[in-house]
Amino acid sequence: MSEVLSTGKSSFKIEVPYKLIETGEKGKKPLIVYLHGFNQNIKYFRQKVEALTDLRAYHLFIQAPYPIYDREHKRKVPEWGRAWYLYDGDQQQFIKSLELASEFVQEVIDNILNHIDVNRLAMVGYSMGGYLAGYFALSRWKHVNDLVVIGGRIKTEVFEQKAGNYDHMNVLALHGSKDESVKSEPQQNSAEELKNMGAKVTFKELDEGHKLNNAYITETKEWMKSLGYKEGSDI
Repeated sequence: MSEVLSTGKSSFKIEVPYKLIETGEKGKKPLIVYLHGFNQNIKYFRQKVEALTDLRAYHLFIQAPYPIYDREHKRKVPEWGRAWYLYDGDQQQFIKSLELASEFVQEVIDNILNHIDVNRLAMVGYSMGGYLAGYFALSRWKHVNDLVVIGGRIKTEVFEQKAGNYDHMNVLALHGSKDESVKSEPQQNSAEELKNMGAKVTFKELDEGHKLNNAYITETKEWMKSLGYKEGSDI
């Protein structure tokens, strides 16, 4: 005979790295937060978006919290890819996990803001990181000025259309016409919906696939420069 005496849940702590880089002269400047894709990490993602770090800003790379096991045993644990959220097809679980990841990202940002002088906040997310960047920006709209989502989708359906919430927000949604992982049309529809919600949205479809390449980075950089971001060589 057996008897269950107690059941419950307990928290498990895991250390998650981040890296803050400063470019340009000292003083008040933008903070750009980078959210990598599925099974990537901050070391890999920093290399992929290196051209963006030419912009005069604080560049914050945050690593996702969930490790992806390397079945081939070719990489040490710190080099494993990571995931931002847990998704099993259930939308409620999806949103719950997006919120949990956003709380984590917010905690890192809040800690960083205690030590630097920032005049605007930008989020740049790719694929899985793009989904999170969109959710973070729309749920924390008071804090985010600029949003770039590459190869993902902004889940506008989760949020109410409250007048004025997103009027200050600039959004760039980039997608590949050859993207077989995340289709372009849903992202385009989300971009239109966000535009109706008041944000200044640019949707652009490139002749590319899902893979993050220089075409996406170049488009992102030029768009950010159009908003007033400066390169290190600019006067």
